Amino acid sequence: MRLGEVVVDVTPLRSSRDFRLVFATQAISMLGTHLTSVAASLQIYHLTGSSVQVGLMSLVLGLSLLVGLVAGGVLADRVDRRRVVLVTRAITAVVIAALAVNAALPDPQVWFVFVAAVLAGGVSGLGGPAMMAATPNLVAPGQLAAAGALTTLTAQLGGMAGPSLAGVIAAGPGVAWCFGIDAAVYVVGLLLLAPLPPLPPEGSGEAQHPLKAMGEGWHFLRGNRVVTGLLLIDVCAVVFAMPYALFPEMGTEHFGGGDTTVGLLYTAPAVGSFFGALTSGWTGRVHHTGRALIGAVAVWGVGIACFGLSSDLWLGLTFLALAGLGDTASEILRRALLQHYTPDRLQGRVGSLWLAQATAGPSVGNLEAGLVARALGTSGGAAALGGVICLAGVATLAVAMPDLRKATLHGPSAEEGEKAAVEAVPRPTDKPS
Repeated sequence: MRLGEVVVDVTPLRSSRDFRLVFATQAISMLGTHLTSVAASLQIYHLTGSSVQVGLMSLVLGLSLLVGLVAGGVLADRVDRRRVVLVTRAITAVVIAALAVNAALPDPQVWFVFVAAVLAGGVSGLGGPAMMAATPNLVAPGQLAAAGALTTLTAQLGGMAGPSLAGVIAAGPGVAWCFGIDAAVYVVGLLLLAPLPPLPPEGSGEAQHPLKAMGEGWHFLRGNRVVTGLLLIDVCAVVFAMPYALFPEMGTEHFGGGDTTVGLLYTAPAVGSFFGALTSGWTGRVHHTGRALIGAVAVWGVGIACFGLSSDLWLGLTFLALAGLGDTASEILRRALLQHYTPDRLQGRVGSLWLAQATAGPSVGNLEAGLVARALGTSGGAAALGGVICLAGVATLAVAMPDLRKATLHGPSAEEGEKAAVEAVPRPTDKPS
C-alpha cells in the first residue's frame, strides 16, 4: 500500500472553501471544549471528592444534550442549517462565560455547574445536527470518508492539546481561565462561520408536524438495518467501556499523581486518535467497510480492558492511546456510512440520533463506570470489566447483524437507491412487454 493511500486525504480542504471554514472552526472549538470538559470534571471532583458526582454531572450534560439533539434533528431538516449553527453557538458562548464567572468566585457553587451543564448541553444539542447535516452539502459525494476523517482530526487535535493544557491551567491560574478561553474560542468560531452561504435542507418548505417528523426519522431507523447497527455497535463502546469519569480518581490515587497526571489520562486517547486520523486514508478505500468498523470497535474494547489492568502510568497511557486509535477509525467509518445510507431530507433527524448516542451515551457510561468502581472498590477493575463487556457486545452484533458486516461505502447511496426504486415503478402509461 502506497503512503498516499494511508495518510489522511485532504481533498475536501483543497476543493471547498466552506469546508475549510468549518474545519478551522471545529479545530479551535474542540480545543476549547476539552478545556471546559476537564476543568468542569476537576472542579466537581475538588469540591465534592466523588467520582460519582463527576459521572452525575456527565449524565446531566448527556441528558440535556439528548433532548437538544432530538429537537435539533427536526430543526436541521426544516430551517436554514447555517442560521441554527450560528445562533446556538452564540448562546453557548454566554453560558460558558457564566461558568468562568462562577469559578472565579471565592466560593464556587456546585449547583451552578450542573445548571450550566443543562443549558450548554441543550443548546449545543440543538446546533449539533445542523452542523453534521450540512457536511454532505459542502463536499463531493465521494469525499464523505475523507471529510469525516478531517472532522475527526480536528477533534483529536483539540483532544491532545486541550486536556493537558487544562491540567496545567487548572494547576496554575485556575479552572476559571479554562472556561474563559473556551468562551473566547466560541466567539472566534462565530466569525469564521459567518461567511458560509445559506444551507436550507431539502424539502425545508414542507410544514410537517415536529412529532410526525421525528416519527419519520425513527421509522427510517427501524427499517434500515445498517443504520441501526451503526448506532448499536457504538453503544457497546460508549456505555459499557467509557472510563473518563474514573480519570480524576485513577490519576490521583491509582497512579499517585495530581492534576497534571489526570490531564495526561484525558490526553492519551486523543494521541492515539490523532495518529489514527493521520493514517486514515484507507477508510475511504476499504471495500468491507462494515467489517473494518467491527474490528475498530473491538480495538477500543481491548485498549480499555488492558488500561484498567495496568499498574504503571505509562503502560496505561499506551493502552489508552491504542483505544483512541480504534475509536477514531470507528468514528470515521460510522459517520461516513451513516451519511451514505441516509437521504438528505433525513440527514438532520438521523444525524441527531447518531449524535445523541455518541454524546449522551458516554454520559451514561461515565456514571455507570463510577457506580461500578464504587461497587468493586477499584477504578481499574471497573475499567477492565467495561472493556470485556464491550468486546462481548461487539461479537454478538457481528454475528446477529449480517447487514452491518456487509455494509460498504462503494455501493449505491440512499439517494441513488430511492431514485432507482422510483424509476422501477411502472407508470400508468407503461405497456407490459
